[in-house]
Amino acid sequence: MSFAHTYPRLLADVGGTNVRFALIRQPDAPISDERNLVCADFPGFYEAARCYLDPLGVQPVWCAIGIATAVAGDAIKMTNNHWAFSQAELKAQLGLAEFRVLNDFTALALSLPVLDEDELVKVGGGEKNPDLPIALLGAGTGLGVSGLIPAHQPGEAPRWIPLQGEGGHVSFSPFNDKEDEILRILRREYGHVSAERLLSGPGLLNIYKALAELNSQPNENLSAADITSRALAGSCPLCQEVVDTFCAMLGSAAANLAITLGARGGLYIGGGIVPRLGEYFASSAFRKRFEQKGRFSNYLAAVPSFVIVAKNPALRGTAAALDALAVRHA
Repeated sequence: MSFAHTYPRLLADVGGTNVRFALIRQPDAPISDERNLVCADFPGFYEAARCYLDPLGVQPVWCAIGIATAVAGDAIKMTNNHWAFSQAELKAQLGLAEFRVLNDFTALALSLPVLDEDELVKVGGGEKNPDLPIALLGAGTGLGVSGLIPAHQPGEAPRWIPLQGEGGHVSFSPFNDKEDEILRILRREYGHVSAERLLSGPGLLNIYKALAELNSQPNENLSAADITSRALAGSCPLCQEVVDTFCAMLGSAAANLAITLGARGGLYIGGGIVPRLGEYFASSAFRKRFEQKGRFSNYLAAVPSFVIVAKNPALRGTAAALDALAVRHA
């Protein structure tokens, strides 16, 4: 069955800073017409979608979007930008027959089974078990968390259930005395300090401010991009300490997630920050901290970790969500 009546399909990946659009114009066609827009340039998703669609002269029939916020009920309000909408109203405004809204990391999780080996960089661990859960997290404007739970038995064709949660907002868990001090400083400002307050672009700034205070160094009010570029260049010891601390903290958070899910199928890292760190991340304390779990160190040493370096993989996840919806409608 071709499901030709469900095309063209509009895909979108909505982050705190950017929205990425694409189309699948007809059955068996590849994803095409990819375009990035800046969220701050538009009052909402509808206006951004019109800016994308109108020059193409395309009226989509089905649409799926991954969005960086909790998805619970009709009303959607983003965590890290001003966009908000009713799913029912947006569906009507865009003239859609079907409209699916997913958390952005749920969409990214759905892409994992279709990524090629050259779209992943392995950072330690053993071999993944294709029949056991998969964990996913990634730092960008916020901290996204998801995973895949197998719905198949060993030997069967793989079928996966994606998780849709908000694990970036769990309480931050310090590992050592220095991280205790960083938490103490951030608690003065935020009260509750979530993992996202440290493991994100704004989190890099929070770590920088805290370490500047602890080291009695001046705060130069750098951007997250400034911090990472100076660290990679080796031109600022404080910035290197910030990025080193970030990588270690991410290792702890990833280990907690892998243990919680029993993710012997692998731990995957997405988001905008880690892929840009390249070899710096691979040689960082991330993997050492990931495995530093007392009685469960050997358990975690066997879990492979991968950095996702694919281009716009969440769009492939939204496409997979619409394929699954079509099968259910058959």
